[in-house]
Amino acid sequence: MAGVRRGVGLGRVGRAVAAYVRAAPGTYVWLAILFVTTVALHHMSPEFEKEFLRQRSTNIRELSQNPVRVLITSGMWIDGGHWLPYVVAYSVFHAQVERWVGTARWLVVCVAAHVLATLISELALLRAINDGHAPASAVNTLDIGVSYALAGVMGVLTYRIAVPWRYAYLAVLLAVYTVPLVDGRTFTDVGHALAALIGLACYPLVRDRGSTWHPFRTPAAPSG
Repeated sequence: MAGVRRGVGLGRVGRAVAAYVRAAPGTYVWLAILFVTTVALHHMSPEFEKEFLRQRSTNIRELSQNPVRVLITSGMWIDGGHWLPYVVAYSVFHAQVERWVGTARWLVVCVAAHVLATLISELALLRAINDGHAPASAVNTLDIGVSYALAGVMGVLTYRIAVPWRYAYLAVLLAVYTVPLVDGRTFTDVGHALAALIGLACYPLVRDRGSTWHPFRTPAAPSG
């Protein structure tokens, strides 16, 4: 009897997980792609991996030669090869936004943050090179990953949270992405801060969804 109850309980958990994944298909398809590419990286030699990723990097050289290709492929790889932390980050942020506003709007936020933050930060780096504030070799800097899209999603998620908790979340978000600008101000720090601001600027995409989450109340179903 206990085994039957355990089986029923596991079945319910499995159905709940499946329903959660189906409600945010873009998020989990992306995670699946990142899993496959991460496994592939673990089978490459260090020398081959470095050159392989550089060719898929949104550095200045590759953007000048293959902008569309690298803007797409750079978001399919993780620098460092640690996939599990992204499962948590995607489930907490990406999945919440996709479930809230739908896959199409979620994708617009991701693309806008990834593309615009990349282009602006790389232009800033190019200017630094031209002005002599960065070495010429920086045109080949490795720049891959999905962190700009994540910062954008974290930015737009601000509007999902009810007042006054929204302001606390916003304060933490801005601190996370502006403090590195004071300490180091690398081009990736600039890109992350820009991506978070781009997410905040995506308010027109979500204003009809309302602020439906309150940490001390039962959340209402999303409108629309």
